[in-house]
Amino acid sequence: MAIVSNSSEKEVASGGGTPLYVGIAPVRILAVNPTLNELNDIGIPAKQEPQYVGLNIVGDEFNKVVLWVEHGGEPSFKTKLEFLVKSEAKVSQSGKTQWTNNIGQFAYAESKASEAYEWFKDEGVRKAFVGEETLMDFIKAFANVANGDDCYLETWKQVASGDVKEIRELVKALPGNMVRVLLGVKDGKYQQVYMKHFGRLKPMRDDLFLRKLNDDYGAFKAEYNTTLAFEPYSPVAISPDAEAELPESMQADTDDGW
Repeated sequence: MAIVSNSSEKEVASGGGTPLYVGIAPVRILAVNPTLNELNDIGIPAKQEPQYVGLNIVGDEFNKVVLWVEHGGEPSFKTKLEFLVKSEAKVSQSGKTQWTNNIGQFAYAESKASEAYEWFKDEGVRKAFVGEETLMDFIKAFANVANGDDCYLETWKQVASGDVKEIRELVKALPGNMVRVLLGVKDGKYQQVYMKHFGRLKPMRDDLFLRKLNDDYGAFKAEYNTTLAFEPYSPVAISPDAEAELPESMQADTDDGW
């Protein structure tokens, strides 16, 4: 007989499925746009070479920056974040251009954002690329950049075109850094990561996740637990349509121009 048994009180994966999780968890970066061999080396059983450039999505062409991450605690598991980018300026539906600068501020304006807003710093101001804000928000949290300090990539046009060398160098330079992400589950079987807010390890501001979830365009299109506590996914306990409420005791002023 060879049976790897567990106590009936212990929750384990059943039915051959991969364990799934919800809630906020710290993760570390394992790889940036890895090759097939690199995926296999970190324990991802991929069988085909991944594609990161020239992807047709809803009739438009994008490139991808994919970050494979690992939970920074127990239980151990891996998942990925996918950032869609393009080497062209981001323009809103109303026709305004998105701008950025050397401290990672972003704003939409008809002319230079530094001329339209007093709080927007002029140093390094330029038009932002499609997908740049989301990726830079992640980098701010991962690199733990202080408000007002420099936060920009020198090779953004190359990054948007599929060359992620500078991001790999950053990850290599910060091997101990982690970022907090909100996990959810789509269709009951796919692990998802919330891409509209990324948290720092210190201070642990769960209220900022809740604040973003309650924004007009902040919905998480996956099932997650409204307490945001990290735990195994349980379909019965998850309410995908529940609105996350921000307790008064957790409210904070975050109008910092970032």
